[in-house]
Amino acid sequence: CSSDLFPKDVKAVIRTASEHGMDLQILTSVERVNERQKSVLLDKIVGAFGENLKGRRFALWGLAFKPNTDDMREAPSRVILEGLRARGAEVIGYDPVAMEEARRLYTESELALAETPMAAAQAADALVIVTEWKAFRSPDFEALKTVLKTPTIFDGRNLYEPALVREAGLTYHGIGRL
Repeated sequence: CSSDLFPKDVKAVIRTASEHGMDLQILTSVERVNERQKSVLLDKIVGAFGENLKGRRFALWGLAFKPNTDDMREAPSRVILEGLRARGAEVIGYDPVAMEEARRLYTESELALAETPMAAAQAADALVIVTEWKAFRSPDFEALKTVLKTPTIFDGRNLYEPALVREAGLTYHGIGRL
């Protein structure tokens, strides 16, 4: 959505309008699209690795809803995490700011947390970029290739130029591009 409204704001406007007898169909549609968009990355992961992810490990870079906050309400990371776990996967996450919030929301068995982005990627089947933190913009792709079990990146924020990632020998899955 090109709106400056965040999902929680859209929900609040819809709820307030409904309380006043108004049906805001466009905003209701925006809310449905926003919710569906959170599953696109999960669908790509399942498409690449299959529905049964037992024995697989995924690194999530970015747990917060957006950069520069620890807010995990409405965060796509939660949908992805819960979808991966429901399919049997182990998930290890890293976020520059939201680690304490993640510890509050999830047990260590639900979401392991790493001290650094590279530590999260260590021995993971794939790296999943969920929040567009500046710290994630220029990783060492060669180093990632060596630490990932399967050199694969699912870039939910299109942070990387696909050709550059592929030249480094990693498989790249972005959103809305080849």
